[in-house]
Amino acid sequence: MPERRPFDVLNGSLNNTVIVGMKGNYEFRGVMVAYDVHMNLVLEKAEQIVNGEVKRGVGTILVRGDSVTFISPS
Repeated sequence: MPERRPFDVLNGSLNNTVIVGMKGNYEFRGVMVAYDVHMNLVLEKAEQIVNGEVKRGVGTILVRGDSVTFISPS
């Protein structure tokens, strides 16, 4: 099996739903439509998740890469 690099994983997540963990114990779930080399992410149909439940819908957001702690498929 070929070695997978971090950006290969991000590229494979494009146009799929992901959960993004943030500093300060925030989580967002949405469709990742773009990213850059700084791991800034654009999520569409994003929702803020608190204790595993949707707190509010936020629509399209830009998540700053230096605030991201994890990205996981949803």
